[in-house]
Formats: sequence, structure tokens, C-alpha cells
Amino acid sequence: MEEKAKGAILQRDKETYAIVPRIPVGLVTPEIFKKIADVVNKYDIPIMKITSGQRLALVGIKEDDVNQVWNDLEMDAGKAKELCVHYVQACPGTAVCKFGKQDSLGMGIELEKLFYGKDLPAKVKIGISGCPFCCGESYVRDIGLIGKKKGWTVIFGGNSAGRPRIGDVIAKNLTKDKAFQVIKDCLQYYTENAKKKERTARFIARTGIESLKECVTV
Repeated sequence: MEEKAKGAILQRDKETYAIVPRIPVGLVTPEIFKKIADVVNKYDIPIMKITSGQRLALVGIKEDDVNQVWNDLEMDAGKAKELCVHYVQACPGTAVCKFGKQDSLGMGIELEKLFYGKDLPAKVKIGISGCPFCCGESYVRDIGLIGKKKGWTVIFGGNSAGRPRIGDVIAKNLTKDKAFQVIKDCLQYYTENAKKKERTARFIARTGIESLKECVTV
């Protein structure tokens, strides 16, 4: 039997649902906006909300409409409850920003493809900044990258929630490929040693950052 409200989150009223279409690094097209606008009008969805993760939440959908909304959107569901990478956010970087030092959008798209759907101990959020101004909130994401003139800085264990934590710098001045490898090493160590639903910030607070650094190939 088909699930009535796949990829949806029950709301406070216990009757309606919210969905979060997958929008890698927040990049959209006129076609995406048109589809979303058409769906919102067709199903009389009362709230559209841009999220902190550069996604668009559609809120107040009737249970019987959820699956048809997804069919009409023709978009993948952005992860919202699962234990995996929820999103990759990124600033414009060298694509358009005069301050950009590295291609944050390109890096973000590749990271999303690489890690999307990968099972992890808890949800993971990634923030990528193309320069040291850190508009991608890299220090307060589970994984952060900051682009500098000499390459990428990789940060691990940040969090911006009720118990905020500034992430630890794992390595600096990395090429794109080396940054990918460092992130893979960090996530591998985290996956093998974290408790279920233990976010990276709590994991590092419990185990210490030096143990993780010893397992990273730089």
C-alpha cells in the first residue's frame, strides 16, 4: 500500500504536513519556481518558507494531497528527519562574488552528489564558504569548508542549535580532491565511533578532536 504522506512532516495541528523539496546548494531555475507556484496554487498550500538550509518548505498540505504534490513537483524530497546529510548550503563563491576565493557552488554540488543518502549516525549539515567572510556558516555546521587563496580549510563538529559549538579546523590549504578525502575520512571515523543520533558536535565534545585528526589523511 502506498504511504499517504511520503517524505512529509506532520505539523503542530496534527492534520497537515510540510515537505521540503531537494534544492542542492539553493540553486533554482525559473522552471522550478513555476512548478512550485503552480503546486501551491493548485493545492491551496498556505505557507511557503525559505529555510536556513537554503531550501523551500511547503507547509500546510492535506495528507491526501501529499503524494500528488510530489508527483506534480517532479522533485526529490530533501532529507528532514533521516540520519544522513540533510543539506549542503553554499555562498555564491567565485561564480559571481568579487570576494570569492574558491568555487563554493561547484564544491557544494559535488559534495551533495557524493554524500546524498549516505547513512550516518545522525543528521549532518554542510556549510561551504568561498572566502574567509564565511557566509556559508561553515564554523557552525557539522562539516564546514572555507575557500582561501591557497585552497580549502576543512572544519568538523560545528553546531548552531541550542548548545552551539564552533567547529574544529582539521586541515588547511587543501586542493579540492584532498578536501574531499579529508571529509570522507572524518565521516568514516564518525560513522564507526559515534552513538546513534549523536551529532558531530556532541561526538567531538565526548571523544576529543585529536583522535579524529589521527585518522585523517592530509
